Amino acid sequence: MSKPVVLFVCVHNAGRSQMAAGWLRELAGDAVEVRSAGSEPREQINPTAVEAMREVGIDITANVPQVLKTEDVRASDVVITMGCGDACPIFPGKRYEDWELTDPAGQPIEVVREVRDEIRTRIEKLVAELKA
Repeated sequence: MSKPVVLFVCVHNAGRSQMAAGWLRELAGDAVEVRSAGSEPREQINPTAVEAMREVGIDITANVPQVLKTEDVRASDVVITMGCGDACPIFPGKRYEDWELTDPAGQPIEVVREVRDEIRTRIEKLVAELKA
């Protein structure tokens, strides 16, 4: 049986989706294939998001924002959007969730920590559901 593929999508693929991917890799290990992308990716990951994740022992510094491709969605079992609106193509048979989270862009570290912790809570629930 193949492992599930989870795709996190936000506009810039520089904050929320990168933190979510980092958490899922940390909490699910090799049990899940993790991808992330953005409809309008930035040049680099938000440094405050990198710092917030580093505080909990997760290093996302090597991640690079990726452009969302239709193939990424097609290859995924679960697609989690975070404020990308209608930019994400819809395919029958996929599980879609939209997580309303504060955009960490331009936010102070205190706000980014809150976003990071909210993402962790959601990832823990997702991991439990994927294992069930």
